[in-house]
Amino acid sequence: MIKSLDLTDNTLLQELYDLQKASYQVEAERIGFYEIPTLKESIEELKESKEKLLGFFCSELLCGAISWTEEGGLVTICKLMVHPGYFRRGIAQALISKLEESVPEAKGFRVSTGRDNFPALLLYQKNGFQVIEEREVAPSFYISILEKNDIINSR
Repeated sequence: MIKSLDLTDNTLLQELYDLQKASYQVEAERIGFYEIPTLKESIEELKESKEKLLGFFCSELLCGAISWTEEGGLVTICKLMVHPGYFRRGIAQALISKLEESVPEAKGFRVSTGRDNFPALLLYQKNGFQVIEEREVAPSFYISILEKNDIINSR
């Protein structure tokens, strides 16, 4: 079940924080870069975030989440996380699909991920995103910026 997350619920906030740490630790290991901002984010920073959130629940357990911001018709996916114990069950796909359904007025979507995070890149590309830029954000560490919009998808 996917539903909006209310971070005024301290129990849910802690679950999301733990999920974020577990998920992004796997990404850090996969890409060999441990300075991912979400790994450094405090629980207080998470609580004060202005990002909108959807959570994927497996029974009562929060096992996946997606966060985003909206500006000028562009939806920027800030975080997409799945608990490592629930990888490869379609949770990330379900969250992306639900996000797209939730903002039908969006003119486009943007996301960034580690250039060497091949599972994430494949997931986004499968959903119509295309790499528009690669950027070095730390010495010898690159991110890929992907977009999905009417202009790109009509090419």
